[in-house]
Amino acid sequence: MKLPTIRSLYGRIFAIFWLTLLLVLIAVLMAQHSDPRQQHTLPSGAKAEYVEIAETVSTQIAKRSGSFEQRLIHFQRQQPERAPVKLYFTTVGGEPLGDSGHHGSSRALKNFITLADDPEQPMQRLYGRWMLAGPFEVEGNNQSALMYVGKMWRQAPPFYIQILDRPFQLLLVTMVVSTPLLLWLAWAVTRPARRLQAAAERVAQGRFEIDPTLEKGPREFHQAGASFNQMVTALNQMISGQQRLLSDISHELRSPLTRLRMANALAMRKQGESANLTRIDTEAERMEKMIADLLSLSRMQLNSHAERDTYSLEDLWQTLLEDAVFEAEQCGKQLTYSDMPAVNIEGNGPLLCSALENVVRNAIKYARRKIDVTMSVKGRNLVVTVSDDGEGVPEEMLVDIFRPFYRVSTARDRESGGTGLGLAITDSAVRQHNGNAQASLNQQGGLTIQLTLVIAYQ
Repeated sequence: MKLPTIRSLYGRIFAIFWLTLLLVLIAVLMAQHSDPRQQHTLPSGAKAEYVEIAETVSTQIAKRSGSFEQRLIHFQRQQPERAPVKLYFTTVGGEPLGDSGHHGSSRALKNFITLADDPEQPMQRLYGRWMLAGPFEVEGNNQSALMYVGKMWRQAPPFYIQILDRPFQLLLVTMVVSTPLLLWLAWAVTRPARRLQAAAERVAQGRFEIDPTLEKGPREFHQAGASFNQMVTALNQMISGQQRLLSDISHELRSPLTRLRMANALAMRKQGESANLTRIDTEAERMEKMIADLLSLSRMQLNSHAERDTYSLEDLWQTLLEDAVFEAEQCGKQLTYSDMPAVNIEGNGPLLCSALENVVRNAIKYARRKIDVTMSVKGRNLVVTVSDDGEGVPEEMLVDIFRPFYRVSTARDRESGGTGLGLAITDSAVRQHNGNAQASLNQQGGLTIQLTLVIAYQ
């Protein structure tokens, strides 16, 4: 197992975790350091005040009679019961002299005496509401004793002390302190993840683009981004290779077809027209048209992910629909279309035009008299519906009609010159734009094709 480094994701998580604990620990130690319930060095102002009191006591003791210890005990007993400051005396060895007060203060004093016994470094500590300070040296008759000062602590405990005393508040403060660090960590972790997600969505929409920003951030995401870009490069090469192969095959097939039609024309000129030669010419023409459609499909798929832009519906399809109205009139039929929503579509313009054109021309071809084209917005999607009043197709074939070279009726396709690629091109084009195409039967018995495309963010 490798040790974590700051450039790796798990190293950053580890560092943030320990940094958070370190900050919390430092905060707790700092709070304890300023906690009056812990023993601290006496402030200089209070130290000077208490040293002056010790000197005053030494002066007063020197004027009294009796042994040195008796004088101190007598002085201690003469203190008022409710005096704001009380004085306690001990021998240099730490033995209390006289009455040390009530049971609670006596126990606190004994504890403090064991902790603070150096007059050169007087200390202070809070016991409940009783603040003890000392020791201070008292002298008299060439003898010494230690004086401790006690006074009532009337200040409210600092807020951080109250926090330390309440586990729930301490946990809440810990969460507040760690929140900025954790938010930064979450942002640092999710930022490259969001970039990777956006790149994956672009690929799902048919945009095979290399994104250099994917190779930034923690080592794990850097490696994932590099692998993702390699995958996109491989996909581009694979798609380009397949489409070029299809294009080359289709192109090579046109040469023998051209020679076949020329030979058939020469045979018809020498032998005259016959049903067999006419059949050969018809099938050769259909095959040539099929190859032309394959070439067109391969070219559009080859450039669909490279040539993308944002189009308004009017710029994209207005001319196409106007031409379709004219074409329908020439066939003795009527085509109507609704107003176009004021939205944009991002994608390959020629491919999107081909998608709708194939559906509209298919509807004109098989409609009896009327074709309706409607466009509407549903959420973030554009829904385009093309309906005709033709004979429709069997319900069990509604899915299959989008397959390449699929024919509902071979005889009908021969009469109309269909190659079975129109709806396949539409389905492929729509899928490359992260949409879908569906077929259904309408109330008139005809066919309805619904195209759903994603609206571009404006």
